[in-house]
Amino acid sequence: MTPLDALDLRLLELVQANSRMPQSELGERVHLSTAAVNRRLKRMLDEGVIQRYGAVLSPAALGHPLTIVAEVETESEQIELLDAMRQSFRDCPQVQQCYYVTGEWDFILVFVVRDMAQYTALSRQLFFQSNNVKRFRTLVTMDPVKLSLDVPVSSPWTGNDSC
Repeated sequence: MTPLDALDLRLLELVQANSRMPQSELGERVHLSTAAVNRRLKRMLDEGVIQRYGAVLSPAALGHPLTIVAEVETESEQIELLDAMRQSFRDCPQVQQCYYVTGEWDFILVFVVRDMAQYTALSRQLFFQSNNVKRFRTLVTMDPVKLSLDVPVSSPWTGNDSC
């Protein structure tokens, strides 16, 4: 992977804030030509620094106002069983995020659902019907304090890492 310089980092900040910003405007903000911006963004996309471009949608506006966090403990950590669980979580459109974690729980899942009835049906499908779920715990969110997938963009040389 090509090392990221200060211009790359600034472009990443701008694109992360607004992926629809025209490359000509990006170039003006970082003092590069549109062609140079295009080359840099393509390189970072090809190298996986930029994973994808997209829109942030409102779950509530699309009929999924309830966010649920579920913690799942497995019976066994045999590779085939874990892979089957991972695939079932990936295949479920209501699972917004899924993490395989260390500690007391094995998976943490974030669901966006219409209501508790939908979550109950999903928990039966994903947890109760699985022969590898030992137990799970459900946390119902009350207030989204912060929702973001933004990654802090800072140079390791500037040390801009505090809250």
